[in-house]
Amino acid sequence: MLGIIWGIIVILLAFWVLGLIFHIAGGLINILLVVVLVLVIWNLIQSARNKRN
Repeated sequence: MLGIIWGIIVILLAFWVLGLIFHIAGGLINILLVVVLVLVIWNLIQSARNKRN
């Protein structure tokens, strides 16, 4: 499951960087950045739970 999440994070970050470079989809880029941050935080919480158990 964590591999899928990291894959999504990498893809979203790649789209964000492409959007910054080519100046396309300004609002969408910000939404993608927020989604990436939420996924990273969620992933950190999940890995902390797994270490406790």
